[in-house]
Amino acid sequence: MATIKTTDASFATDVLASDKPVVVDFWADWCGPCKMIGPALEELSDELGEAVTIAKVDIMENTETAAKYGVQSIPLLLVFKNGEVVAKKLGAAPKSQLKGWIEGSL
Repeated sequence: MATIKTTDASFATDVLASDKPVVVDFWADWCGPCKMIGPALEELSDELGEAVTIAKVDIMENTETAAKYGVQSIPLLLVFKNGEVVAKKLGAAPKSQLKGWIEGSL
């Protein structure tokens, strides 16, 4: 399952109302570390399959959502369960560390 793109308009449906955990990647096109973890998140989305959804929010296009969650530095990963933030990770990390963090947060 590939990562999904979510927006200010679809965030409530895509993330907050999801019946499974959602990892949200707050990123921007100009962010080097964001580009570094992008392929790893795509692979993890396939590997973790139905256990979790990985969603991406472009902070330049979706300023309301970024502001609501206090995004000041990127990449920022938030894990949502039942509409609530249950884990946070700031900065890039190797795929193995990202996978361990995601699995530990579920």
